[in-house]
Amino acid sequence: MTQVDRPVMAFGWGAVIGTLGGLIGLGGAEFRLPVLIGLFRFAALEAIILNKAMSLVVMASALPFRAGSVPFAVIADHWSVIVNLLAGSLLGAWFGAGWATRLESRTLYRVIALMLVGIAIVLLIGHDADGSGVPLMGGIAQTIAGVVAGFVIGVVASLLGVAGGELLIPTLVLLFGADIKLAGSLSLAVSLPTMIVGFTRYSQDNSFAVLGRNRRFVLVMAAGSLVGSLVGGLLLGIVPAAILIPALATILLVSAVKVWRHG
Repeated sequence: MTQVDRPVMAFGWGAVIGTLGGLIGLGGAEFRLPVLIGLFRFAALEAIILNKAMSLVVMASALPFRAGSVPFAVIADHWSVIVNLLAGSLLGAWFGAGWATRLESRTLYRVIALMLVGIAIVLLIGHDADGSGVPLMGGIAQTIAGVVAGFVIGVVASLLGVAGGELLIPTLVLLFGADIKLAGSLSLAVSLPTMIVGFTRYSQDNSFAVLGRNRRFVLVMAAGSLVGSLVGGLLLGIVPAAILIPALATILLVSAVKVWRHG
C-alpha cells in the first residue's frame, strides 16, 4: 500500500464501517479494529488506541444527531440510570486500559479475538431485545447489577477501543426497561465518559504516540466513518435485520479468526 493509497483506503474503509454501524445503531469500532490490525498492519495496542480516538469522534457526533428523536431533556430525566452504569464503567475502563498496556502482544491479540466472538454472540441474541418498559429487577439488586454490568462493559470498551453500545443497549433495555430509541441515546451518554477515561489511561503509555504519527490517517478515517454513519442511517429499514445481523456477526467471527492468527 503506497502513501497515496493509504488515505484513500482509510476513508473508504471508514465509510464502509460507518455504514455498517449506522445500519445497526453502533459506532462501527468492532469492525474497524480488525481492519486496523489486518489491513493497515498496526500493532494490537496501537490499533486499540487509534480505534478509540476515531470512536470518540464518531460517538460525540452521534448524540446531537439523535437529539431530534430523543431530546437531551429526556436523557437528563434518566440521570440515575446513567450514573448507575457509569459507577461501574468508569472503573472498568481504567482497569481495562491498564491491563491492555501490560499484556504481551500475543496475549492481547488473543483477548481481542475472543472478545470479538463474544460481541458477535451478543449481536445475534441481544440486538433485537425489545423491552416491555418493565425492568428485570428493581431496588438495590438493580443498582448492584448495573454497577457490575457497567464494569464489564467498561473493561470491554477499553480493551477493544469501542463504545460498548452492543452491550449497553441490551443492558438498558432488559435491566432498566428502556425502549430501544432511548436506550441508544442513554448508551451514548454512558459511553462517552467511559471512553474518555480509557483514553486518558492510555495516554500514559508510550504507544499513545501512535496518534501523533498518524494524525492525518485518524482524521481521514474518522471523516469516512461519519459519512458512512449518515449513509447507514439513510439505509436503515431498507436492509432487513434478518439478513443484516447474521451477516455482521459472521464478519466479526471471521475477523476474530484473522486477529487470532495474526497474533
